[in-house]
Amino acid sequence: MIRREHTSNPNTVLIAFEYPAATRARQVHLVGDFNEWDELATPMGKDKRTGIWTVQLELARGREYQFRYLVDQSIWHNDWHADRFVPNIHGSDNSVVSA
Repeated sequence: MIRREHTSNPNTVLIAFEYPAATRARQVHLVGDFNEWDELATPMGKDKRTGIWTVQLELARGREYQFRYLVDQSIWHNDWHADRFVPNIHGSDNSVVSA
């Protein structure tokens, strides 16, 4: 799930990324253009009550960002609520969010 919120800066948007409760996931990272596809740069926090993994990023307004979720440093997932999808060089698709 992706949620957008306005910020006090008219040039940015606060975007909340949510990865659904995943069975037996020890960690989930958000990986994409915004962190140069660094697999460890953006860890997501797990809500102990709901099991949902979340992280918020303040991103430049008017841009699109490709991203994926990396579960336990080995399993890649898309966000099925993304604005669209684009093929990547690995033969699968990346999720895209518009800020």
